[in-house]
Amino acid sequence: MAVIHVGQNTFENEVLNSPVPVLVDFWAPWCMPCKMLEPIFEEVAKEYQGKVKFVKINTDDNIEIAQRYYISGIPTLLLFKNGKVVNNIVGFISKKELIKFLEDNI
Repeated sequence: MAVIHVGQNTFENEVLNSPVPVLVDFWAPWCMPCKMLEPIFEEVAKEYQGKVKFVKINTDDNIEIAQRYYISGIPTLLLFKNGKVVNNIVGFISKKELIKFLEDNI
């Protein structure tokens, strides 16, 4: 499964109602650490296909969602299970750190 870009209209269905855990990347086009994280996020998404859904939310276009989850710095990764946030990471992380985060939390 490829990385899915969601917004206000698709957030509930893709994230909150997902039968599998969902890792959401809150990002913005002007954010350099977000750009650095993007290829790592996409690579890990391929490795966890079927186990975790990988979603990106542009905070510039989806302010309401970012505010609902108190996103104050980006990139921020939120891991959802059964519609609830179970853990988060703020800032750039390596592929190894991202995999450890997933293994510790899914």
